[in-house]
Amino acid sequence: MLCEAACGIAVDLEGGRVTQVRGDRDDPFSRGHVCPKAAAIPDVMADPDRIREPLRRSETGFASVSWKEALAEAAGRLAEIQRRHGRDAVAVYLGNPTAHGHEALLGAALFLRAIGTRARFSAQSVDQLPQSLAAFEMLGHALLLPVPDVDRTAFLLVLGANPLASNGSLMTAPGIAARLEALRARGGQVVVVDPRRTETARLADRHIPIRPGGDAALLLGLLNVVFAEGLARPGRVAAFTDGLDRLEAIARRFPPERVAPRAGIAADAIRDLAREFAGAPSAVCYGRVGVSTQEFGGLASWLIVALNLVTGNLDRPGGAMFTTPAADLVALQARLGSPGGFARYGTRVRGLPEFAGELPAAALAEEIDTPGEGRVRALVTFAGNPVLSTPNGGRLERALGQLDFMVSIDLYRNETTRHAHLILPVAFGLERAQYDLALYALSVRNAARFAPALVDPPPGVRRDWDVLTLLAIALRRRGGGSRRRSIGVALRVARALGPRRLLDFLLRLGPHHLSLAALARSPHGVDLGPLEPRLPGRLHTPDRRIRLVPERLEGDLARLEGALDGPPPAPGRLVLLGRRQLRSNNSWMHNSERLVKGRPAFTLLIHPDDAAARGLTSGGEAVVTSRVGTIRVPVDVSDEMMPGVASLPHGWGHARPGIALGVASAHAGASLNDLTDDERIDALCGTADFAVDVAVEPAR
Repeated sequence: MLCEAACGIAVDLEGGRVTQVRGDRDDPFSRGHVCPKAAAIPDVMADPDRIREPLRRSETGFASVSWKEALAEAAGRLAEIQRRHGRDAVAVYLGNPTAHGHEALLGAALFLRAIGTRARFSAQSVDQLPQSLAAFEMLGHALLLPVPDVDRTAFLLVLGANPLASNGSLMTAPGIAARLEALRARGGQVVVVDPRRTETARLADRHIPIRPGGDAALLLGLLNVVFAEGLARPGRVAAFTDGLDRLEAIARRFPPERVAPRAGIAADAIRDLAREFAGAPSAVCYGRVGVSTQEFGGLASWLIVALNLVTGNLDRPGGAMFTTPAADLVALQARLGSPGGFARYGTRVRGLPEFAGELPAAALAEEIDTPGEGRVRALVTFAGNPVLSTPNGGRLERALGQLDFMVSIDLYRNETTRHAHLILPVAFGLERAQYDLALYALSVRNAARFAPALVDPPPGVRRDWDVLTLLAIALRRRGGGSRRRSIGVALRVARALGPRRLLDFLLRLGPHHLSLAALARSPHGVDLGPLEPRLPGRLHTPDRRIRLVPERLEGDLARLEGALDGPPPAPGRLVLLGRRQLRSNNSWMHNSERLVKGRPAFTLLIHPDDAAARGLTSGGEAVVTSRVGTIRVPVDVSDEMMPGVASLPHGWGHARPGIALGVASAHAGASLNDLTDDERIDALCGTADFAVDVAVEPAR
């Protein structure tokens, strides 16, 4: 509903009003765990700033319109732009809440097919795209992501992830703190490799600081030791894996002494870590946003899977495993013959590659503001705030003002939607039915739970499914979108069935042959058992074999070698990174007083040595400048940062004019993405590189 933990909740209702949300102790998966964001669900539902009827923007501000008018105008304007300038002149941006419920996910899939544009963007390319690319290249499907079996592993190596703040990510693991404590209690180890001593690192047995962007170098060094010291034992997966010898030859080129300067980790420490990992009874390497959103995110994501495989920890208990979800989207897409693709086309301006039908979000602004044939002239956003979540948000904000038309499907008038000509309000939280269609595919234990809607949405608000499918139908009726007859048929059938019956069909089709009726008899959810070995049957490569060294990824090693042998960082500059916070859900829950009260959340974390060199002290303010912008921020001096690296939380920056977020505006902070650079990308796949060089000095 809110994040990837998929926690079960218990809800108190009085007179049709939600009064309290707490953890469901009878949920067999989450066992009563819940984070502060769940308690804030009623805050959002009852928020006076929430949009409760369609809004149209004019020169004098926003005014209410009927749903009939709003849908007709949105469909008519979008269709007109597509007829005049081509289908790709209308772009779509989907935020990550799209994946947090079956109604939004199914509705968005239908809407994208109907609108027929290649100009599709989403939070994927500012989040996990490199990991999906590695899965596609190695295993044959972008959604076939290995999941850490944290409940049985003896050694968890965490790279660029902070699950205690994110509640897990690409790892649906409610109560992750208790799971990690249990890991240590049974004699296992947790090692965190991160430029910051995060909340997870403080719980771990060991924290190893690493230079930002050094993960691929470290992983190559670990693989070098594993092969050189005869520690490679891939086990049963070797029988259906191609490229073991090739990977060994590659690893020989990267001894610890060569990669140590780029990783910022001593060669002996790399050797010790490799021996510990390979020698553990079971082990799993897990990397997340910090691994994905960097210059070599694609390589690092590939090498994580490779390290798990060559040490015998892929597809075995305690290692990196694959789920058996009740509703299996991977199997469904395979049956439909749509496993996705990579680099089949590119963006107009820089030629950045498509992946799985989407273009990198780092290119969205330039696709709008660069004149010429094929320019994006209209935009539809759904559950996203790219001004605060994509690189160089200032440029995107200016670009949005140049659009001929924009429609946003959202809860609030925020930093992005304030530019829309129409805002269409949708249901939230307990106003809609809930099944985690995508997130159970990434779960550390097979589980399923369906929660019906508990209250009706406000009278002028509609559910995600209805808004997306009705807009798609209206668009086609006005001559816009794809003209394929099959899409029209699919829309009519889907509307007739509805999301509930479609979900029931997916459950019945799945490997556990469940149904919504069966789940309704178990309102706390059902435990479907631990993860089990699934390979080679789960593979979707043409020959059902693992491609351990994909050609595209191997070809990108030359770029990394250039970085290993390149010049050191510029003196006097810092590398700025983002960070997650437990009480913050990207940008869209800062209007809840209970989540923003207390100690200020928006601060620049900086190491004492770096602070002293610049005359900065805790409680003071600093001016931070990158190539694209400058912001002023409060300072928090802390040795949890490694020298040379500073950190700001992402999702803030609510001081922009035209928004209607009273609480958030009073706790505005500044936007990290007014500093991140849309020209800094992973050249392999176009994913944003959120590590940015900055100058930091005292505010005067």
